[in-house]
Amino acid sequence: MIKKLLITLFTLTLGVQVYAGSNVVIDGSTTVLPIAQRAAEDFMNAHKDARITVRGGGSGVGITSLLEKTCDIADSSRPIKDAELQKAAGRGISPKAYVIAMDGIAIIVHPENSLANITKQQVEDIYTGKISNWSKLGLKDGKIVIVSRDTASGTFEAFATLALNGKKVRADALMQASNQAIASVVAKTPGSIGYIGHGYLNSAVKAVPVNGISATKQTILSGKYPYSRPLFMYTNGPAQGTAKDLIDFILSKDGQTLVEEEGFVALK
Repeated sequence: MIKKLLITLFTLTLGVQVYAGSNVVIDGSTTVLPIAQRAAEDFMNAHKDARITVRGGGSGVGITSLLEKTCDIADSSRPIKDAELQKAAGRGISPKAYVIAMDGIAIIVHPENSLANITKQQVEDIYTGKISNWSKLGLKDGKIVIVSRDTASGTFEAFATLALNGKKVRADALMQASNQAIASVVAKTPGSIGYIGHGYLNSAVKAVPVNGISATKQTILSGKYPYSRPLFMYTNGPAQGTAKDLIDFILSKDGQTLVEEEGFVALK
């Protein structure tokens, strides 16, 4: 046993990831992270032989890890890109997508902000630089502080597609590494605006309806909320072993209850 342990540690020291038996590594999206962490904890409590490691870093990080075979499951808050699929094919990898929950990208402002509604066009104009003062939205004069996710984020990619029609975020935006970081900055900055996954909404920030539609479980599941999106877990080919059992658990009734408890939207 000691000899085997020493060999394993030596192999890991050389930088080679070894996955054996019930070990599973999950990497990627910070949006999906709360679901993955909670699911891993509950699953390991029920399966004492399972060892699940969960890491964040962003959807791009997770998919890269999948392509480099350094994780078993890649969490992503956006669909895999064509370029990533081409790279995967060149490496003999066949990404398999599992939609595990729904989410809505909520537009948030400081609680003291009196903004009661915002249009999709206004969101686009703010984030692309056409609108830079709250007075343009009928509010008190003041600079709009733009808070955005960083480019490794699936939420950034999804927001660029759903809200900005593929246009670039203005250069002076405060780029943050996580949903929680955006929520924290907005909560402390009266003139700011940001966007976060529905599961990260809290009383320290104010969610603003978009085109008169609030980000609720009902409007997200129905697709009425403009920035609704699916959340994914990717595996190399159909999930197998413990990875399959974990994904099956998340998709089960108990797993979808867990999704709801973490603030996201169950598939049914």
